[in-house]
Amino acid sequence: MLVDSHCHLDFPDLQTRLPEILASAQAAGVGRLVTISTHVARYETYKALAEANDAVFFSVGTHPHNAAEEPDVPASHLIELSAHPRCIAIGEAGLDYHYDKSPRDVQRKVFRTHIEAARETSLPLVIHARNADDDMIEILSDEMRRGRFSAVLHCFSSGEKLAQVGVELGLYVSLSGILTFRNSEEIRRIAAAVPRDRLLVETDAPYLAPVPFRGKTNEPAYVAHTAHVLAGVIGVSDSEIAKITTDNFYRLFSKAAQADMVRDRVHAP
Repeated sequence: MLVDSHCHLDFPDLQTRLPEILASAQAAGVGRLVTISTHVARYETYKALAEANDAVFFSVGTHPHNAAEEPDVPASHLIELSAHPRCIAIGEAGLDYHYDKSPRDVQRKVFRTHIEAARETSLPLVIHARNADDDMIEILSDEMRRGRFSAVLHCFSSGEKLAQVGVELGLYVSLSGILTFRNSEEIRRIAAAVPRDRLLVETDAPYLAPVPFRGKTNEPAYVAHTAHVLAGVIGVSDSEIAKITTDNFYRLFSKAAQADMVRDRVHAP
């Protein structure tokens, strides 16, 4: 089984075709999906998606693009909302200095609030990082000194130093369709150096469709193509990369493993 550890099922390109999207994922061997929050205000939408589909989990958080829209959501509110049994992560939150859709000081403040919530709940933080490596390293290092928390650098497209520091701090690294792009030699080189027990795969659907679907709407089924390329990068078979990344998923997102055990007991004959 493969896991798409990061997608956006609430976005119109996917939500309007959700039965087809989920069926295609299942046919491709993608057994679990995590639909990721970009606005705390859309919490009920994410919750409904997960409650209606056994294969779907969700997170709660504010994307850095939207930090200025939700600058004052307290950690206590994130903690409260994350208590839902199918909410398995905090985020995505972080820093995006490429688009700068929210002021940088607001992004940093909101990011630290999400770290606090991740630390208090023991849920992993889903981190968005783009063109902000130095500040990301500084904040992660500072916050880890204040108290440990788990996290994943999602859709990794940053520099080697951030990957190295992230691994040293205990973080996971998730690879998206970017890994398959012809001009992504540097990302493939970085991925090859990440310890196998820290690797995840994702789509970030509906964005960043992997080769051979580049330029089209991405969907969770396509995570199999990213996994295939990652297998080649680290020198294992497709079945081995599925086991590695799925085991890593359940280790990091341990609440998902608990939810699956509960579901299996309910459906047992």
